[in-house]
Amino acid sequence: MSFSPNGKWLATGSVDGTVLLWEVDIPIETRAVNHTGKAMDTWGDIKQTDLFQNYPNPFNPETWIPFCLSSSSDVMIKIYSMKGELVRKIDLGQRQPGDYLDRQKAAYWDGRNESGEQVASNIYFTVMEAGEFKSVRKMVMVR
Repeated sequence: MSFSPNGKWLATGSVDGTVLLWEVDIPIETRAVNHTGKAMDTWGDIKQTDLFQNYPNPFNPETWIPFCLSSSSDVMIKIYSMKGELVRKIDLGQRQPGDYLDRQKAAYWDGRNESGEQVASNIYFTVMEAGEFKSVRKMVMVR
């Protein structure tokens, strides 16, 4: 597995020789906020929608997928195998702008596929779609 220097492409391979090329376009810039001018400890309004690294990572058997939204959006989390097969869809529905960082708010994956079966140890990819925003993160399941 390898990312291109600009973060736009990811190449993965499997033991059968299959090579997949993913257009992931991971932004290099960091998350920014607009200062609200309130108290010193106020971060401000979220300026950019973002997907963060799942925790724990590696995980067994469950993980949380934190994100933030700059505007109201329908949020869909899709989990893919290294072969590019859809493993699980997590439809979070309409979410308001804000941080979804802790266990109570972040997306939750129980390590199961759409049929309810536990997935095997492997590398998986989280794809978050929220309005026009789309981002990918790698996560590792270790049993």
